[in-house]
Amino acid sequence: MIDEQDAHTQQPGLDGRRAIITGGTTGIGRAIAVLLASNGVRVFVCGRTPEHLADALRRIDEVGEGDGINVDLSIADDVDRFFEAAAAYLGEIDIAIINAAIPAAALADSGESETRYQLDTDLTAYLICAQEAARRMSAGSDIVFIGSMSAVSRGAGGSIYVAAKSGIQGFVPSFRKELSEEDIKVGLIEPGFTGADFQYPEFPPEKQRELINEDKMLRAEDIAVAVHFMLTPPRRSAVSLIRVETRLEHP
Repeated sequence: MIDEQDAHTQQPGLDGRRAIITGGTTGIGRAIAVLLASNGVRVFVCGRTPEHLADALRRIDEVGEGDGINVDLSIADDVDRFFEAAAAYLGEIDIAIINAAIPAAALADSGESETRYQLDTDLTAYLICAQEAARRMSAGSDIVFIGSMSAVSRGAGGSIYVAAKSGIQGFVPSFRKELSEEDIKVGLIEPGFTGADFQYPEFPPEKQRELINEDKMLRAEDIAVAVHFMLTPPRRSAVSLIRVETRLEHP
């Protein structure tokens, strides 16, 4: 007779946990917020535009519980406002999804102010938000970074974005080691070609639907599933890196 203890491992539930999601009002961040909320996580999101925040909170309220705020995380005072508002709503934080990012162009085609803003949003804000989250966390917490396969493919035309995502890719393993003794797990998810407004105007909605149906583009919800997986193994194990790619090559 098979002993079920040999066949199964503990899978901690998410019900009752408290999460912040940066960039949680659109695309991948919104999908993550909705999935976590539907699993009983109380979520607090941020985004840059009121209409996107309102849309995300409507959907979150349909499946669970959450709130949020409009901020620009490239601004230090806005980072402080986000964490103060999150603490007021959630109390303690035990999940942080560091996701907020903007498209970034080729370095040769960008001005200095544009380059600084893109790096402040896509790299510096990632580190500062993770730092602030870790300071507020206790044992049993998780930090998940949403990076990009751009750090692997390193294609032309987006060198600033590649720089930011490569920086995150290099930073996360070191940060994970720094927090492991405190039982704060740190993981990185690198999505491939994913449908979102991030892809406009080159890939409008109808083209995105076509590519998704052809298995040549991911849905944001596919990345949310990977986040759920990263958050639910036993505490002794750390799923430290997930790369989510399309099954078929896109054009």
